[in-house]
Amino acid sequence: MLGINSPKWITVESGFLPDSAPNGKPHGGYTGLMLYALLADLVVALHLGFILFALFGGLLALRWPRLAWVHGAALVWAASVEVFGLICPLTPLEVGLRLEAGLEGYSGGFVERYIVPVLYPPGLTRSLQWALAGGLILVNAAIYGWVWCRRRRRG
Repeated sequence: MLGINSPKWITVESGFLPDSAPNGKPHGGYTGLMLYALLADLVVALHLGFILFALFGGLLALRWPRLAWVHGAALVWAASVEVFGLICPLTPLEVGLRLEAGLEGYSGGFVERYIVPVLYPPGLTRSLQWALAGGLILVNAAIYGWVWCRRRRRG
């Protein structure tokens, strides 16, 4: 039978907590594990929000025209990540928080982990990344074209 002094890693489901996370660092008990897991999930939500803002943020320029400058910077960053095959800094942050929570990390980027399996066939290739960047730019060119035309008609 497992007891409080059982060696190494005992799962939370067993009713006992480990002395440390799988990386060997003390974790601060169940609350610490849950905090890291919650923070990792918040980073995922922030990451998804950024992607949605990069893709559709031009629509916000209809209501708040000055936001177009912020969106422009986000658009350049998002397209650069895809075109140059960069890893967004939010990805290693999320993975690190997951490891601190005693969960498994993953390799690759956010898009490969969460977006591609849902929207695209398995295996992110460079040509698919170029297509994603092109789609990002085309969608926003259309949105900003619409915003520009609308503002011209208003006077």
